[in-house]
Amino acid sequence: METTLVGNPANGVAKPMCNGVGALPVANSHAVIATPAPVAVAPAGATLGRHLARRLVQIGAADVFAVPGDFNLTLLDYLIAEPGLRLVGCCNELNAGYAADGYARARGVGACAVTFTVGGLSVLNAIAGAYSESLPIICIVGGPNSNDYGTNRILHHTIGLPDFSQELRCFQAITCHQAVVNNLDDAHEQIDTAIATALRESKPVYISVSCNLAGLSHPTFSREPVPLFISPR
Repeated sequence: METTLVGNPANGVAKPMCNGVGALPVANSHAVIATPAPVAVAPAGATLGRHLARRLVQIGAADVFAVPGDFNLTLLDYLIAEPGLRLVGCCNELNAGYAADGYARARGVGACAVTFTVGGLSVLNAIAGAYSESLPIICIVGGPNSNDYGTNRILHHTIGLPDFSQELRCFQAITCHQAVVNNLDDAHEQIDTAIATALRESKPVYISVSCNLAGLSHPTFSREPVPLFISPR
C-alpha cells in the first residue's frame, strides 16, 4: 500500500490528502495518509441496459416495439438513449408482438419490450405465431427486482402467488431459448447466448431483465459484443 505525505516542508505542517472541504491541518511533520489500491471498475456507460441496446443495433433490429410498464422503465431509458435504435410505442403488447413479427419478416430479426407478466402474457399469442413461422424475435421483459427472488413475496403484476415463474413457463413452450437475467455476473453471457440462439435457430427467444439491474455497470459490459450476422431475406 502506497503512502503519501503532503504539506509545506517549510512550516512542517502536513494536510491529509482527501476530498473534504476545510480539512484541518495536522500539526505533525511525519503524518502520513494511506492511499488505497485502485479498484477495477467498468467504464462509464458500460451498463446492462446499454449492452442489450448495442446488441440489438448490431444484429439489425434498429426498431424496438414497446409498451412501458413499471418493471421495464429504466431499461427503456437505455434503449431510447442508444444511437441507431428507435423505440416505437405501441397501444398494447399484442400489437408490439405482431409489429416485431412483421419487422422480422422484412428485416430478418425483430424485437419487442414489455413489462412483467401483465405484459408478457399479453404478447404470448404473437410470439407463438412467430415461433410457428420460424421468425427470430427478441422478446424482452422487464422482470422483478433481483432481491425479490426467493423472498416468498407476492408482487403486483403477478397472478397472486409468490412464485414468479408463471410467465417463464408459458414462454418455454413458444421460444427456443429463455434467459432470466437477475445477476450481473452472468448477464453478459446470458444475453449473448439468447440472441445468438434466436439467429441460429430462427425462432423467438425470451429475455427477462430484473428491473433494478438495467442501470448497473459490470466489467463484462465494456467488451465488444461478438459479431453476429444474419442473411438478408
